[in-house]
Amino acid sequence: MPESTAPLRNISGPIINIVEDDVSMRESLIDLFQSMNLQATAFASPEEFLDRAELARPGCIVLDVRLPGLNGLDLQEYLERNGSTLPIVFMTGFGDISMSVRAMKAGAIDFLTKPFRDQDMLDSVLTAIEQDAVRRRKMREFDGFGSRMDALSPRERDVLQAVVEGLMNKQIAYRLGLSEITVKLHRASMMKKMEVTSVAELVRANERVSRHRALKKQADDKRPANSALRSGL
Repeated sequence: MPESTAPLRNISGPIINIVEDDVSMRESLIDLFQSMNLQATAFASPEEFLDRAELARPGCIVLDVRLPGLNGLDLQEYLERNGSTLPIVFMTGFGDISMSVRAMKAGAIDFLTKPFRDQDMLDSVLTAIEQDAVRRRKMREFDGFGSRMDALSPRERDVLQAVVEGLMNKQIAYRLGLSEITVKLHRASMMKKMEVTSVAELVRANERVSRHRALKKQADDKRPANSALRSGL
């Protein structure tokens, strides 16, 4: 069973997932994070982590490089390949330049060599949690834009597409076979529903939604359930 801190009042808040095979290090990190009122849970192996961790929950991963079986760097690659976006802080007692370069290139927040200062670990973990929070806020923002876009009528979506392409009302009217006054009415309604006040803002919102949906689809296509991740090891 994973070791964890005492539960916090906000049980759905960020959690630090520690993957470390040394029991004394696991306990030390749990004590450190608990002293700062941070919720954490620890796992002795990548297999246990994949079997039990709440991968969709906000937070981060504190990951040892040298583990039995699948090592930390390979686990990082595996998680990324399967759609995980949790930030990772690496730690190792035998770090070298090639390891740290590989980890950082793959998106790690930090690469700490044991023995590290408690403050260095806390700084790295807090940076990772904040990065995850920013990413999730952006996802909610994109989802908001997307929901408003989905609420548009088919004709309003046609007008939106033409507007972001840079067409004038007269050109949109010709394309859609409408009168210019009808285009203006659809355009005003579309802008109101999208909660934007300028074409530039509308273009940015449309780009964000399109990019976010493409990335989300890519991640969803790659992301199996925890049990499926576990079986793929």
